[in-house]
Amino acid sequence: MARQHARTLWYDRPKYVFMEFCVEDSTDVHVLIEDHRIVFSCKNADGMEFYNEIEFYAKVNCKDSRDKRSGRSITCFVRKWKEKVAWPRLTKEDIKPVWLSVDFDNWRDWEGDEEVELAQVDHYAELLEKVRTKRPPPAMDDLDDDSDSADATSN
Repeated sequence: MARQHARTLWYDRPKYVFMEFCVEDSTDVHVLIEDHRIVFSCKNADGMEFYNEIEFYAKVNCKDSRDKRSGRSITCFVRKWKEKVAWPRLTKEDIKPVWLSVDFDNWRDWEGDEEVELAQVDHYAELLEKVRTKRPPPAMDDLDDDSDSADATSN
């Protein structure tokens, strides 16, 4: 029986690259993550064999990388060797295989996120400072108990 490539989705984060091999009801799953590549193979419920070998765009830390199998796919969490360096693509070669796609549901342009987060932290700190500033309580001398009771009896 012929092997075929599993449909693969990927997205980039500051510390990890995530890959999802989309094979439902997989069996005989094998994932080998090395410093410069990943080798994936499995079978589906119909006995069809899937095989993917990907040379990574950059070096990864294979010892701190993991994979997780679910009923619908196999997800790999691959730790980047150089954190906070964006990968413009998953593969070493600048050629996009037809079975490989960006996971736009999870993709996020995280470059520059630190500046946004720092601005949010500064804004939050300002709000906290405003709350902490002690002010005298509002004057309540415009409230008259008699006027409230007179209004209630006239209705």
